[in-house]
Amino acid sequence: MDAAVRTLRFGEQDIAVSIVIPCLNEVLSLEGSLATAREALAELRARWDLGGEIVVADNGSTDGSQALATRLGARVVAVSEKGYGAALRGGFDAAAGDYLVMGDADGSYDFREAVAMVEALRAGADLCMGSRFKGAIKPGAMPWQNRYIGNPILTGMLNILFSLGVSDAHCGLRALTAACWRRLALTGEGMEFASEMVIKAALRGETIAERPVTLWPDTRNRKPHLRPWRDGWRHLRYLLMLSPLWLFAVPAALGAATGVAILTMAIWARIFQPHVVSFFGNHWVVLAAGLIGVSHTAALLAAVSHVHGVNAGYRRPHRLIGALAGWLTLETLLLLGAGLGLAGVAVLVEVVIAWSWRDFGPAYSVLPAVLGTLLITLGAQTVLGGFMLAIIGGNDAKFLASAAQGEPR
Repeated sequence: MDAAVRTLRFGEQDIAVSIVIPCLNEVLSLEGSLATAREALAELRARWDLGGEIVVADNGSTDGSQALATRLGARVVAVSEKGYGAALRGGFDAAAGDYLVMGDADGSYDFREAVAMVEALRAGADLCMGSRFKGAIKPGAMPWQNRYIGNPILTGMLNILFSLGVSDAHCGLRALTAACWRRLALTGEGMEFASEMVIKAALRGETIAERPVTLWPDTRNRKPHLRPWRDGWRHLRYLLMLSPLWLFAVPAALGAATGVAILTMAIWARIFQPHVVSFFGNHWVVLAAGLIGVSHTAALLAAVSHVHGVNAGYRRPHRLIGALAGWLTLETLLLLGAGLGLAGVAVLVEVVIAWSWRDFGPAYSVLPAVLGTLLITLGAQTVLGGFMLAIIGGNDAKFLASAAQGEPR
């Protein structure tokens, strides 16, 4: 929707920029944060004639933060759902501007530095990240474990998993367009909201910019809401859950390749060197079958995760979907699963016949029995995975076609 059409009027002033500040008992630091936010809005008005508002998304403060914010000219929005992400979602949903700025209420960010971020949005970016590592980190502003361990590791993983290319994935000062906010459809409640925003923006192909910012020491007289280990794990698990390629597909490919290689050599040795003790004996054959079975499950989970992401609106269809959509349906997976299962039964029947020829004596190799059991297992998993894909794809047997044709919400 065009920005000029969306611009709303509050009182006598058009609202183009909304600065959203989550708040939970921040009465000691809120005044300073609101002061720099007001100066940022004044600069935006002077530069580009952009009107603005300050939205304080209050998460149930009991120290008078709401009254202070109202007295200082902010609009207070009560958000009952607890958590950093929940507060920001409530504030963004209530904001009237076409450009949305987010920043903390603890005095650690100077909102005047968000003016450059709004400029980046006006130049075509959908999301603009602040970078404390390209800007400045004042003494005492960030614990050493966050500065040298937590942030670099999580940012590095995010860049590897999602090809993002940012220097600071967890800066709390950032800006995005209202249209981008609606497209992302974020759901995070806690601190993982910050990772969810940038990951889903990358997955959707949103244009991401970055501007240097300064991190100042917290002006509160209590511990911050951030819990490094707890919230670090919540960020990490979000990275993994939103990256089925690395979580499922890559391990599936490696495991399947290893398992197939072992089984191939074991089968070759059994056919062409039946009287020679093979290096890949019974134990290796069982291991290879296990690797292939687990890898097959991981591949199905990768497909399910991808289709779900496309239908949920935060992931674009992979180019292979268009090529496979015409024939990879529930029916084809059912036929493939049935074929694998029947092949496995045939192999096991041969095992029983050979057993009877030996007067029901012990077998030298477990390879045939393992192969038959593996084929039956893969067939059953293919059938069940087909139904799961159809359910995730909107109860549609042509689940890839619906994912490929539908533009993410």
